[in-house]
Amino acid sequence: MSNKQARGALPVEDERIPLKARKVSFSWEDTPLHWVPGDPFTTHTINVLHLLLPAGERWFVHVYQQVLPYIRDDRLRADVIGFIGQEAMHSQAHDEVLPHLKELGLDPTPYTAQVDWLFEKLLGDRTLPPGRARRWWLMERVALIAAIEHYTAFLGDWVLNAEELDRRGADPTMLDLLRWHGAEEVEHRSVAFDLFLHVDGGYRRRVRTWATAFTALVFLWQRGVRFFMENDPTLLDGKASFRAFYERGRRGVLPSTGQTLRSVPTYLSRTYHPSQEGSTEQAVAYLASSPAAIAALAAEKGAR
Repeated sequence: MSNKQARGALPVEDERIPLKARKVSFSWEDTPLHWVPGDPFTTHTINVLHLLLPAGERWFVHVYQQVLPYIRDDRLRADVIGFIGQEAMHSQAHDEVLPHLKELGLDPTPYTAQVDWLFEKLLGDRTLPPGRARRWWLMERVALIAAIEHYTAFLGDWVLNAEELDRRGADPTMLDLLRWHGAEEVEHRSVAFDLFLHVDGGYRRRVRTWATAFTALVFLWQRGVRFFMENDPTLLDGKASFRAFYERGRRGVLPSTGQTLRSVPTYLSRTYHPSQEGSTEQAVAYLASSPAAIAALAAEKGAR
């Protein structure tokens, strides 16, 4: 462990396991538009993941491929390579939901075009001379990814425990996608933060990029929910509101407002480490029972 890690974070017991990409696939033909029955708001709030993640996780992969030469620790390098493989698979899996939504009359293209611009242009590579400026921009993006991964791990842990979605009869295929993805987010929850500590670790940069990531996620998410609700062909007057989010959180079909707000200061603690949150054991247990992950493992063995 580096001096920066020792000063800046206190990981819990070592739960590290080798990270591997599971080549899952999902069939969407039986998944209804409102896959949480009778609750378009909850459905579309979670559906925003399908809008943000394909471009976002392709961006993660692109940035991490650039940072590989800066990694001086073989174990961390192996974790980052495993992370890259998992994130590429996440992007593909969520991307494959979008044509199904379009078939159901909800074309996501106007929104995803804006998200693509954000990650490819605003947060993409810049024409900078080799040296300090180019490294600064790379480290900013590494820190941004660490902040975003704090929230993807939070959401992954939440969905693994969101039993109310099962009680409400949520579509099992969509739940498996969300929980397979959520379990892998919990499984690799420490990688982005450990990488940030390894290549930079500055606390001011951590705070600055956290503020940027949190603001952007809130902005993009509420816009995405509004987009889905306003363009849902089955709704006459589809509206999104914070009250609706608050109420669904109290019911347990979305993260509660309290849970969400409590997740904010933890990342800013100087003793924060992602291993302090979530359960690798629970994540691995779900991945061992996930229909998509089981099918992927069987296909892998059959191809040998």
